[in-house]
Amino acid sequence: MKSAAAREALDVFLSALALVILSPVLFAIVIAILCETGRPVFFAQNRVGRNGKLFRLVKFRSMRQGNAGPSITARGDSRITRVGGILRKFKLDELPQFWNVVRGDMSIVGPRPEVPQFVDTSNPVWRSVLSVRPGITDPASVAYRNEEELLAKATDRIRFYEETILPAKLAMNIEYIQKRSLWEDVKVIARTAKCTVFPAELDIKETGV
Repeated sequence: MKSAAAREALDVFLSALALVILSPVLFAIVIAILCETGRPVFFAQNRVGRNGKLFRLVKFRSMRQGNAGPSITARGDSRITRVGGILRKFKLDELPQFWNVVRGDMSIVGPRPEVPQFVDTSNPVWRSVLSVRPGITDPASVAYRNEEELLAKATDRIRFYEETILPAKLAMNIEYIQKRSLWEDVKVIARTAKCTVFPAELDIKETGV
């Protein structure tokens, strides 16, 4: 319990520090979004958190307003703005989630939270994944950072996600939870940073942490 509390306190401290240090970048992104498509700057969506509790995940808005579509996004989606395309390529749209960590909804490293549509809380695998706080990044996020490209090639994107990508992610999540440690989290963060700076450098087959 003390270890979990210390991890959560460290997450909150580092996330608050990140928001301060990255404030010039965050401000620049806000201005870019406002100049291209106006308000709102942020996009909030219900996600399933620890123990199945719903929370509002926050991102920078990367899509046009008022364009309905599927809950998953493929490369080349016409809803994505020019600024949004850049943000998504370098995962900069995820930066506001440091605020979710400060609020206690998420951790810096942990299984990425899904929308309710794809979560089955009656499934033992899902119950295991939901036993910890979701994170901004995890091993599956690194391995499937080019997920939008994979989805763009699928005939039925929802089915492909549910039957192929999601089970693989859940398996990685279970493996991560079983060997979770501060050192493993540091390695995940380092690989995430590498993918962010060099988005085309790693291969999808590299699933280790």
